[in-house]
Amino acid sequence: MTRFDDRAQELLNRLREDYESGATALALDTLRGLAAYVEATDPHPTDLTPLLHELRNARPSMIVIGNAMAKVEALLNGGDMPQAVVNQVTRELDNAGSAIARHAISKIPANAVVMTHSASSVVLALFRLLARKQHRFSVICTQSSPGMEGHQLALALNDLGIAVTLITDAQMGLFVSRADVVITGCDTWLADGHFINKSGTCLLALAARAHHKPFWVLGDSFRKSDQASDDVTLEEMPVSELHAPEGDWITPRNIYFETVPESLVTGGINEQGAFSFPDSPQQ
Repeated sequence: MTRFDDRAQELLNRLREDYESGATALALDTLRGLAAYVEATDPHPTDLTPLLHELRNARPSMIVIGNAMAKVEALLNGGDMPQAVVNQVTRELDNAGSAIARHAISKIPANAVVMTHSASSVVLALFRLLARKQHRFSVICTQSSPGMEGHQLALALNDLGIAVTLITDAQMGLFVSRADVVITGCDTWLADGHFINKSGTCLLALAARAHHKPFWVLGDSFRKSDQASDDVTLEEMPVSELHAPEGDWITPRNIYFETVPESLVTGGINEQGAFSFPDSPQQ
């Protein structure tokens, strides 16, 4: 087992223990932490390889982190300097989110009610762009239990002066009929016509389809995987979050992420623009 210095171990622990941040926010935080580490320690590029491998594998359901670290490693192998490499990858990922928001804004009608699940940083970037452009809209967001990331999103929307209805996950089927469009983030684009996102996304997609609501998935190209849905590892978090009763026959489970067939949603939007999935519902 590789031993890391205190700074590197702190960076790894922060990544492994953050159950609240979305994939992009966590990837950017990790890249910025890596940049601070490189600045403080001035390592030789090859000395970073073990740390990059650990960071790459720390959160398997959030492939954007692994792909960002893989890109850093590939550029380092090409002879570029660590600080410049980490900063370059950070800019590329950050700019991708802004580009997605610009492409997605056309999918939001005037005075729309937008429904979302969990707390995607790129979805929040879209909401901030809409607010800056004085595009009138309101939001329905789920709590996204058990992590309750939806509370963070609701507070951010409140700070923007945007009306937000915060609901339990169990009310998704009840409230989706009141939405004009549904938008979520995406943790991974899989190779077999599925994507990974926070558990509950599939139920929201089914409810949206039943009520004929367009459903757009936002995610940059850093999230592409060559894995299929049957091969992925879906993170299971501590069951203590569920506050489940104890009993000999009770087995609590707390799987945070799930695979969703792309055929259930209207399409995806990445930094290149919007695209439809084969056999997906029409807008």
